[in-house]
Amino acid sequence: MSEGLVNSIYLGAAILFILALSGLSSNENARRGNLYGMFGMALAIIATVFSDAVTNYWVILICMGSGSVLGLVLARRVKMTQMPQLVAILHSLVGLAAMSVGYATYLDPEMNFQGAEKTIHDIEVYLGIYIGAMTFSGSVIAFGKLSALINSRPVLLPGRHMINLIMFLVVIYYGTEFVNAQTLADAYIPLIVMTVIALVFGIHMVIAIGGADMPVVISMLNSYSGWAAAATGFMLSNDLLIVTGALVGSSGAILSYIMCNAMNRNFFSVIAGGFGTPGSASSTSAAVTGEAVSTSVEEVAQLLSSAKKVMIVPGYGMAMAQAQRAVSDVSRILMGKGVNVIFGIHPVAGRMPGHMNVLLAEAKVPYDVVFEMDEVNDDFPNVDVTLVIGANDTVNPSALDDPGSPISGMPVLEVWKSKVTVVLKRSMAPGYAGVDNPLFYKDNTRMLFGDAKTNMDELVKALG
Repeated sequence: MSEGLVNSIYLGAAILFILALSGLSSNENARRGNLYGMFGMALAIIATVFSDAVTNYWVILICMGSGSVLGLVLARRVKMTQMPQLVAILHSLVGLAAMSVGYATYLDPEMNFQGAEKTIHDIEVYLGIYIGAMTFSGSVIAFGKLSALINSRPVLLPGRHMINLIMFLVVIYYGTEFVNAQTLADAYIPLIVMTVIALVFGIHMVIAIGGADMPVVISMLNSYSGWAAAATGFMLSNDLLIVTGALVGSSGAILSYIMCNAMNRNFFSVIAGGFGTPGSASSTSAAVTGEAVSTSVEEVAQLLSSAKKVMIVPGYGMAMAQAQRAVSDVSRILMGKGVNVIFGIHPVAGRMPGHMNVLLAEAKVPYDVVFEMDEVNDDFPNVDVTLVIGANDTVNPSALDDPGSPISGMPVLEVWKSKVTVVLKRSMAPGYAGVDNPLFYKDNTRMLFGDAKTNMDELVKALG
């Protein structure tokens, strides 16, 4: 396949990727956006495989075959609750690929650049390996935190900002040494030292971020993986990789910014350390006192049946219990009885952006009854019953009432303003941010303890 034809197909694939991002901007068009992305990727793979750059088809077939089998197995086995972990570990593979391509490109004997061209190429290799290594190790730590293999609380080393600054300065110093190296032997040490520092920096960066900030971390690592892909494109002189990497990197950065705004958080403060930091504002947080009032499925069924307007607020607990289908059944029964049912979604509910929206779509909840926090927060005084299913930090009034709380200033769904709030939880334990929730003790709050799916299934029977 000629280079001109390959580039033409790459251009078509790039356009499809842009259409894919555009389609993913709304629930109604998300399926079409995914199809655009799949078709674009298929075109890119075909053009690459049949380009003149590929000479050993057996290696390509083995790699594509094994990757396809692994992808199919993961797609069939991974549950929706495990999607954040899957996304994190896939980001790590992008970083690992960027590292591998960087080393392979630099050691390729056919790369005989001279003068300014060599300097530019060396900078591309250095940056590609640096971003890839940082993305790889940071994503592995994010996977560990999301999988509960690593404690979700931030691990803050003394003088961590100074440590980061020193590592950054060392990376810059060895970058100049690498670019100025006259032989491969002289370039090995700077390249290896930088790689080790990048791996350590990725670990140090993510391990210092608290659990409540993990959705931002996921989108941030998504951005890093895009820039790593773009750097790989520069190394390989591949226009499609450059464009695709830039799309992913910029969209991930924009998403991180939007989510930080939704949490009233500064992006750099998220990188510096997360919620629940020992010795931070959490130490001055007001003590939560009061007595929680428990309820039963029968009482909740009566409340819902007599209500004119019901708001359902899902959280990660719903995902863990796999209760989304039962929640959908409850909403459908109530709508059949003439009850106005809507869903309120916090931007960072769950463990990744859009997690709750995907679960509700999977459970066939109509798109037109699912609203973002900003669209429904002013409506809670008109809501008869709010059903909170597995949400905690995103409905915590401490964010607004307690200046000493670690989540102070974070916009939350103001569910306590409805006439009655029913909270489905297994226990009174704090959420992922490790912060107690005064909502549980308010006079108009009722606690329905137990497994969310079991309770919702029983609620379906009671309402039916």
